[in-house]
Amino acid sequence: MSCPPAAPGAATRRDTCGVPPAPPGQAMLDLLILGLHFFICFLIFLAIWRGPQDADLRSSSRGAAETGPDGLILIGKEDDIKRSQRVTARVNGREVVVFYHEGKFHALDSRCYHEGGPLCLGEIEDINGQACIVCPWHKYIITLETGEGLYEGINPLEPSPTPQWQSKGVKQRVHRVTIDNGNIYVSPPDLSVSFDSDYFADKYKNSGGSAVEKQSSSQAAGEVVPRKQNPGECPNEEPLA
Repeated sequence: MSCPPAAPGAATRRDTCGVPPAPPGQAMLDLLILGLHFFICFLIFLAIWRGPQDADLRSSSRGAAETGPDGLILIGKEDDIKRSQRVTARVNGREVVVFYHEGKFHALDSRCYHEGGPLCLGEIEDINGQACIVCPWHKYIITLETGEGLYEGINPLEPSPTPQWQSKGVKQRVHRVTIDNGNIYVSPPDLSVSFDSDYFADKYKNSGGSAVEKQSSSQAAGEVVPRKQNPGECPNEEPLA
């Protein structure tokens, strides 16, 4: 069927069946847009396809968690931790901080027993002859050696009471540190005994705070998984600067 003839003197020319002709360059523009559309789809497909492979590559490069003799969990090199003075790690899922202070290594739950403050960001002070970490959130004082909470108290029955440092008892879980062949290990926690810091260790167990996650072989050792650091968290690199 043929199109009807155009009316005499019509202002607009139509090619076929009343359809106006495309403006100059429109066809080329349509081709460019179509090509760009296919290119973006290709990039999305490539990103989806490569994502799992890249994740597997990163996981394999980190390798499985390392354990030492008697199920001890490797934290890092002795010399590295001596230089950094402190390092954070995950031991069986819980955050642990290892300090090197005045020739000794100390390991504690990283979250303060009071309200979960990051002890790895605190200052070490000598209080009443004991090396203590001061929580940066509420200034709670914890001994590095035993995990005791310290406070200043007075005896109102004394004629001239003066503040004296006293112990609240062991509040923070400490972890035994072992040095073997230039490496630093910590023992898996003995959960048959509970401490106040266990509450926050469990609370932050899944959210994390360090790049080094290590599990003992007794709990199906997983892979070391880095995670983006959130505000207020312990530094998550080993060793710390």
